[in-house]
Amino acid sequence: MLWITRSHVHVDRVACPWLITRFIDNQAEFLFVPAGQIEKVVKETSAIPFDAPGVELGHKDGRCSFESIIAKYGLKEPGLLRLAKIVHAADVAEDIDKDPIARGLEAIASGYSLRFPEDEENLAAQFEVYDALYAWCRLEVAKEKK
Repeated sequence: MLWITRSHVHVDRVACPWLITRFIDNQAEFLFVPAGQIEKVVKETSAIPFDAPGVELGHKDGRCSFESIIAKYGLKEPGLLRLAKIVHAADVAEDIDKDPIARGLEAIASGYSLRFPEDEENLAAQFEVYDALYAWCRLEVAKEKK
């Protein structure tokens, strides 16, 4: 499937493609366009929009886009839900201190944006970060169950 979001990726717009490719659509392709062009490109391509103003898979009802995707697709794996709390706090400025990992993830996202200004290259580099953070989240959740 084809997915579309705003260009100049940051926390949520990296976390969402990671989530989509790992849990929803392993053949996903992504388009990154200026916010003002999303509606036009969606009409032309039938791409699924995410993390853009007014879209179903965006910030809605207190959720960040990552959480909206999790809700839409009924994902319930505990490690993934732990990761969602980190992504939310890192992405929503007023919630940055609601998770102890959030400031670190936001700093990492900023550093990657400086190192890799092209969106596709940024995603390719950061997916490894999300794989590692997800592995840590799974471990943390398992520890809590003991």
